[in-house]
Amino acid sequence: MKVSLFITCLGDCFYPDVGKDTVHVLERFGCEVDFPLAQTCCGQVAYNSGYHKEAKEAAKHMIHTFAHADYVVAPSGSCAAMFHEYEQLFQEEEWKEKARVLAVKTYELTQFLVEVLQVKEVGAELNAKAVYHQSCHMARLLKVKDAPLTLLRQVKGLEVVPFADADVCCGFGGTFAVKMAPIAEQMVEEKVQHMVDTDAAIVIGSDSGCLLNIGGWINRQGKPMQVVHIAQVLNSR
Repeated sequence: MKVSLFITCLGDCFYPDVGKDTVHVLERFGCEVDFPLAQTCCGQVAYNSGYHKEAKEAAKHMIHTFAHADYVVAPSGSCAAMFHEYEQLFQEEEWKEKARVLAVKTYELTQFLVEVLQVKEVGAELNAKAVYHQSCHMARLLKVKDAPLTLLRQVKGLEVVPFADADVCCGFGGTFAVKMAPIAEQMVEEKVQHMVDTDAAIVIGSDSGCLLNIGGWINRQGKPMQVVHIAQVLNSR
């Protein structure tokens, strides 16, 4: 099965190893992975800020960049969801159809493993107590909630524990953390406190933006928790 990796901006700039872990996991299950070098930002920041003309240009570029792909897989529910939003940007039926084609073949990593490859156990092992942070865009826009936990429950040695208000936003929200910094700070403080209360050693997430926000607060407060992307967990052996 041929898969094109959509690394995303945050993955490329801040979590390049997550891209490697994603490739390793996909190859473990027989996928042939390529990396289109022309890929850029998906346009989500412009789209969420109301700059739809600029987002439209980014969308056209990404539609062209991944036109050859059988499947597109991203280690991000948020950016994968943006590909599913592209159709809303266009009035021309030609581009709406191209956007629909891209959306149908685009998946977040855990979604692809569970729904397409029908994998529920990846052979990973990690001896730790952890909490899983569910990102808003992945759960509410992409509608992916169960796939990450389905895979994490099968990781040998890993205990994933619940925490209070797990479905509440961490305060990142794309440009929200920039425009509404005081509110975002209070939200992440509350989120992290609920996580710390579980005595978990690890925070696992599927979106780099959330991990940057949560990890940044944990580091500034000196909390004894490690923040990791789910691809890193699934590739741990």
